[in-house]
Amino acid sequence: MFGLDKLKDFKKNAEAAKQRLDSITVEGVAGSDLVKVTCTASKKIIAVDINESVLRTGLKPDIDKLVMEAMNNALQQADSVTESEMRGIMPNIPGLG
Repeated sequence: MFGLDKLKDFKKNAEAAKQRLDSITVEGVAGSDLVKVTCTASKKIIAVDINESVLRTGLKPDIDKLVMEAMNNALQQADSVTESEMRGIMPNIPGLG
């Protein structure tokens, strides 16, 4: 049976996992490392680095596309880390597969 003690353990483990996710960083890149976006595994963007050569082109649509691609790449990595962390703390609840 899934009792109150197990629920409390799950809550404690989930909070610990959230703290770990806040401290793990991932980096998304685009355009052969011309644009880099760093975020936490909890999906907080903490840095955006655009290479000077990209900025000198002045082609805003290209810059926008590279930034979006790098952000999506970083967020996908964050999702992967989060999924891995949560898999380790999920309780074995009958019927949830």
